[in-house]
Amino acid sequence: MSKPIVAIVGRPNVGKSTLFNALAGENISIVKDTPGVTRDRIYADISWLDYQFTMIDTGGIEPDTGDLLLSHMRDQAEIAIETADVIIFLTDVRQGLMEADYQVADMLRRSGKPVVLAVNKVDNYEKFILDTYEFYNLGIGTPFPVSANSKIGFGDLLDEVIANCDPETLKEEEDERPKVAIIGKPNAGKSSMINKMLGEERFIVSDIAGTTRDAIDTVIRHGDKEYVFIDTAGLRRKSRVKEDLERYSVIRTVAAVERCDVAILVIDAQEGITEQDAKIAGIAHERGKGMIIAVNKWDLIEKDDKTIYKYTNKVRDVLSYMSYAELVFVSAKTGQRFPKIFDLLDAVIENHALRVQTGVLNEILAEAVAMKQPPSDKGKRLKLYYMTQVSVKPPTFVVFINDKQLMHFSYTRYLENQIRNTFGFRGTPIHIIARERKER
Repeated sequence: MSKPIVAIVGRPNVGKSTLFNALAGENISIVKDTPGVTRDRIYADISWLDYQFTMIDTGGIEPDTGDLLLSHMRDQAEIAIETADVIIFLTDVRQGLMEADYQVADMLRRSGKPVVLAVNKVDNYEKFILDTYEFYNLGIGTPFPVSANSKIGFGDLLDEVIANCDPETLKEEEDERPKVAIIGKPNAGKSSMINKMLGEERFIVSDIAGTTRDAIDTVIRHGDKEYVFIDTAGLRRKSRVKEDLERYSVIRTVAAVERCDVAILVIDAQEGITEQDAKIAGIAHERGKGMIIAVNKWDLIEKDDKTIYKYTNKVRDVLSYMSYAELVFVSAKTGQRFPKIFDLLDAVIENHALRVQTGVLNEILAEAVAMKQPPSDKGKRLKLYYMTQVSVKPPTFVVFINDKQLMHFSYTRYLENQIRNTFGFRGTPIHIIARERKER
């Protein structure tokens, strides 16, 4: 089930980043009293009551600006509007209704998306409530008074956001076919890979970075199985952005990863593994998705008997936080090792949904404790009572212990390694949650 996407849009300096940070519960966006500080869209997962959604913070919209930076931010906000399921249109009660607000409202109306109108900086309800009525003139609906600074009025605002989320999106029909997101930087060969799998030129493939603007679903049959492939807009490192839309495609990757079971990170073999690749892979890792790393254009690399080992070590070094990921060297041009991709996909999909019996799990736990004594502090030793698996996709385990303070990260990693040594779990992250249980 994919989370609805909610975008906060509005003129510069109305408090979008402050509202985003307040709802996200941490200071993710830069907050500065200068129009144009938020230049990149930033996303966070938000929980409200029993609902979850992904929220996007955007740069301000200046509809008629000639300023290059602000026009870039307008493009960014337009992509957020296209991608979002619901839009929060933020205005400023202290500045009052401005001509630019009307222009933004027209843009939002044309989008056809549900819009929730919020009037910010209502720190004193009695003092400012009458001023909020002016915003009815936008013709977008009821204005919700909020104060991002003082965290006032969020309940009614979020209730309205959830009410505007399509129930079908929240429920989403169960499609049993595995979903695979193709992610990576622009021009790494993501569309070429899907074309090769399809055996037809389904997508436009060019040498211009950023040809793929949107996430597109494609059904590919291999043998007797069907897979839903989601091709995404590539992500480009900020310092190398030459085309406006490239720097704003991260949210589409987030949206695609939300929907997938397995992500395939495509790396350009000629360019090598980069820090940007690590950031892109991190989106899938944080969301607990199965992971395959496909090093594309391998046919263009001059090789000796050590090339593949050197390359493997470099990839593993940069992506050290996801040592579980499967690695394959391919060529979208020649089709080299493409059958292996589907073999790996089947294995990762199976591991991602693997469930281990509690009895077997506790045998492994007892052996692990016997081989390596749990840590202690000030005479008190960590005790591990038992472990059970509570969910799949990704496999998640709860271990009951006597004191969370004693459960060091290194020992959690040790337990994870013991589980992996027994069951493999190749290609999938596994989560271990420690819970305290008082000693009787």
